[in-house]
Amino acid sequence: MLKLSFFKIFLVVLLTITSILSAPTAVHSAPTSVHSAPALFHSTPASVLAAPTSVSPSTVIGITYTSPLNSPPSSAIEGGSVLLPPPSSSSSIALPPALYPEAVASTVSRLRFGAVRLVNPHPNLIRAFSFTNASLFLSIPNGLLPPLASNRSLAIHWIRTHVLAFYPRSKIAVISVGDDVSRLDSELLMTALRKVYSALQEVGITRISVTCTFSFLDVVTTAIPPSAAAFKEPIGEALILPLLRFLESTNSSFSVSVQPYHMYRVHTQIPLGLALFQGGEHDFYDDFQTGLRYGNLFDMMADAVFTALAVAGHAKLPLIVAESGWPASGADSDANLAYAAAYVRSLVAHLSSGGATPMGKLATQAYLFELTDGTEGENLWGLLFTNLSRKYAFHVPEPISGSGSGRQSVSIQVLPAPADSIPVVRMIAVTILVGF
Repeated sequence: MLKLSFFKIFLVVLLTITSILSAPTAVHSAPTSVHSAPALFHSTPASVLAAPTSVSPSTVIGITYTSPLNSPPSSAIEGGSVLLPPPSSSSSIALPPALYPEAVASTVSRLRFGAVRLVNPHPNLIRAFSFTNASLFLSIPNGLLPPLASNRSLAIHWIRTHVLAFYPRSKIAVISVGDDVSRLDSELLMTALRKVYSALQEVGITRISVTCTFSFLDVVTTAIPPSAAAFKEPIGEALILPLLRFLESTNSSFSVSVQPYHMYRVHTQIPLGLALFQGGEHDFYDDFQTGLRYGNLFDMMADAVFTALAVAGHAKLPLIVAESGWPASGADSDANLAYAAAYVRSLVAHLSSGGATPMGKLATQAYLFELTDGTEGENLWGLLFTNLSRKYAFHVPEPISGSGSGRQSVSIQVLPAPADSIPVVRMIAVTILVGF
């Protein structure tokens, strides 16, 4: 009988200790409120921790490249019979070996860019990327839009020579009908857009989206504050709204260049630190309408685009940032190597870590501008010299193989339990045992 009573006492003690161990929040109510996120891991069984962790989506980080292998001007197209030379033809430009298409494609892969935006793409360059995993964003030059809009056979010919000849080995995902198209005739642009889309359907390709690319300053009213943004008029009613309806119906994305450098140069009240992601505690912007605080100008401009899309009735339309960068040299003092390095490194870190704006929005793709220096303009924006060596150090995290969704590998640190948790439980257990 005595043994049975002792067993009952022992059982009560054991159950008491077990209840204490299973309810740490009752013992540590204050620390749990401070460390609410780690507390989820403290009581997680080892079998669950060993399972694969979920990965947060992030923006696909791409690079823009303007090839010196130019297509013939639209004036060279006669009778609708020829749009471009065949892919096997050689360029009239003598390229240095570093800029051979194969060398460019290899460099992009080595730098871990998940996507490439090819401005004025040449078939030889498109072919070179068939040996890489990078998705391609092809931009049709503005000079080709009038003949494309007026002649359906030319649109089909362009698709055959630039897409069908290489797809799906070359992972073409997006075609932009023109760049910085806000000054083009809206009817001509929409006609060319529909012709290119119909040409894709005619050759049996349904998984490549078609869009147009705009410059932020040309189409969005303001980013100060982001919540006050809308599309400018008259372009909003004449072009943007018909385009958004087309993009929605074809499951395409809205494409816009987001260049904080240009915004900073236009609005002198913007602090340099805000433009370069270097604001910290000192340089920030509060949108009093939404109560959101912005630590960088890129997010302000991106949320302004998202706001304009919502005002136009297309809040769910995906966004592609077609260009974003900072000139490493140029005519003004703000175009320098130190500022360019700071901007590119910070933008890459921001996008690869999740990249959500204060509004919680995320661009599906963002293309750094640009791989090598272009030949036009006073500023030189290239991340690389023309021999494909880096102007400054930067690192693009490697996307998860085969994801195709812009997901980056994320390491999650499982924190140990607070050091004071076990001693407290032991003290309570000892107290109970001594009491009995």
